[in-house]
Amino acid sequence: MRYIEHLKRTKIKTITLKTYINNLKIYFDYLVATNQRFENIIENIHIKGVKKQIKQQAFTSDELEDFYFSYKAHNNDFPLPENDYRMTRKTLIQKRNSIIVGLLIYQGLTTRNITDLKVENVQLYQGKIAITGTKRSNGRTLELKPWQLMELIEYIEKIRPQFIAQKQQYATEEGWDEQLFLTLGKSHNLQNSFRKINKKLREINSKYSNINQLRTSVIMNWLKQYNLRKTQVLAGHRYISSTEKYQQDDLESLHETINNFHPLR
Repeated sequence: MRYIEHLKRTKIKTITLKTYINNLKIYFDYLVATNQRFENIIENIHIKGVKKQIKQQAFTSDELEDFYFSYKAHNNDFPLPENDYRMTRKTLIQKRNSIIVGLLIYQGLTTRNITDLKVENVQLYQGKIAITGTKRSNGRTLELKPWQLMELIEYIEKIRPQFIAQKQQYATEEGWDEQLFLTLGKSHNLQNSFRKINKKLREINSKYSNINQLRTSVIMNWLKQYNLRKTQVLAGHRYISSTEKYQQDDLESLHETINNFHPLR
């Protein structure tokens, strides 16, 4: 705290001060990871006064849903013979990616959330999915849409076993088969899959920029439906300030208020 007071006396900007402290947190995390310290003593120190603004264009709930169904229409052009689930490599990937897009659009998950998902996180009988917390986010359990649930049942029972069968020749790490979403190559990383999803979504809507824009849109739409605390829980934000930065002035509501109460009316 004396160091923070010293920095403040130098009259640096608040955002610079926050950067210094965050860098120290990373250093203390390293000391803990290398067993040089027992704990990060500044983990709970937060510099206030830095307001972040969300500058990305947000999509409405209807626009997000259009993304989902347009993506499915683009990626499910291969009808399957009845009772025959032997799929081509391309079809397997497309069906997996369609489910991932649904989780981005309806549950507002991050790429990290999706990568960390395990089969046990899908609660089929409850129609929910459990998201594991991280150092930066809280865990939460989210409702699935009925059509998402049906797709996940098909994926877990019919599609994912084919991923496992094809991937076993590349298996080099223990526990790889616990991951919900698998790849068909040597890498267990889904980054290439996210790149392909990004490319396809840009083709669907030229206003789309990246996956973070989807999460921003989902959270902002939640704020229109729910209060700040519930949105914080749904988004997995550890701090309420993280949710507050998604609050935007409702211009339509403001215009209506002006029209109704303007003294010249």
